[in-house]
Amino acid sequence: MPAMYKVRPLHSAGLLAEHLPTCMYPLPNLHRGPGAAALPQVGAREVDPSLQALESRQEEILKRLYELKSAVDGLSKMIQTPDADFDVTNIIQTDEFSPLTTNGADLDLMLGKDYGALKDVVINANPSLPPLSLLVIHGLLCERYRILSAVHTHSSVKSVPENLLKCFGEQTKKKPRHEYQLGFTLIWKDVPKPQMKFSIQTMCPIEGEGNIARFLFSLFGQKYNAVTSTLIDSWVDTALFQLKEGSSKERGAVLRSMNAALGKSSWLVGNELTVADVVAWCALQQTGTANTAPANVQKWMKSCENLAPFSSVMKLLK
Repeated sequence: MPAMYKVRPLHSAGLLAEHLPTCMYPLPNLHRGPGAAALPQVGAREVDPSLQALESRQEEILKRLYELKSAVDGLSKMIQTPDADFDVTNIIQTDEFSPLTTNGADLDLMLGKDYGALKDVVINANPSLPPLSLLVIHGLLCERYRILSAVHTHSSVKSVPENLLKCFGEQTKKKPRHEYQLGFTLIWKDVPKPQMKFSIQTMCPIEGEGNIARFLFSLFGQKYNAVTSTLIDSWVDTALFQLKEGSSKERGAVLRSMNAALGKSSWLVGNELTVADVVAWCALQQTGTANTAPANVQKWMKSCENLAPFSSVMKLLK
C-alpha cells in the first residue's frame, strides 16, 4: 500500500552535531584540587574568582581557629583544678567580719517600714523543747537594739515552767511602744517545730530553729563571703541534725570536728562569734555532752559563757 505522505529523515549526517546540545549548561569542575592539573572537558570554563576568594577565606578562618585552640590548650595546662577536699577554713581569714559591737543594720530596710507601727517578730515554740539558740540571740539583740519583749502562753499548752515564762527576765514596759526599734514576742504553743513571722498578715512562717536563728542573726548586719557563709550554714545544720538529734557515734564525730576547727581559730568560723557558735553551744547544752567535750571545745564553751546572753540561758537549764 503506498504511503499517504513522506517525511524527511531526521538521522541524516550532521543534524545531531549541529542542533542537539551536548548538555543543558556547562559548569566548572569543583572536585579538582587547587594544584591539580585541569582535565579536558567539553565546554569547561575558568574557576569563578568569587569561589576562589571564598576558599581562601575559609582556609584563613580554619588556620586562626587552630591557633586559638593551641593557645587555649596551653592555658588549660597552667590552671590547677582545686581538690574537692580542699580545707577552706584556711582562707576565711581574708573575710571581712563586722564585730557585734559595731552599729547594727537598718531594721526598717531589712524588715520593712510600717509607719505608725512597731515591727514585731513573733515566734511560736514548744515548751517541751525550748529553742535555746533563739533565746541567746534575743539577748544579743537586746544589747544592740531597743527591743520590746513579751512572753505569752497559747491555749494549746496546759502548763509552762516558771523559768520559761520569765525567759526574757522581768519585762516592764518603761517606754511608749513607738520608742522601741523592734518587738520580740515569744508564744509557748504546741507546735512540732519553732515558727516565726515578722509580718503577720503577709508572710508564710519561717520554720525550724536553724532557719529562724539564721534570720535573727542577720539583723546584726554582718557580711560574709560565700565560703564563710557556707561554713556557717554547714555548722548550723551539723549541730542541729547530728549533734542534737544524731546517734552517739555521730555526736562523737561532730565533737572531733569541732575540736579540730577550734584548734585553728577562737570560734567555729573565723575569729568572730557567728550563729554557728550559738546553735552549736545550745545543742551541746541540751544533749548533755558538754562535760565530756574535748579540750578545745571546753575552752570555746567558756568563751561563750563569758557573754551575758549565754550565761542567762544557762540559768534556764538548772
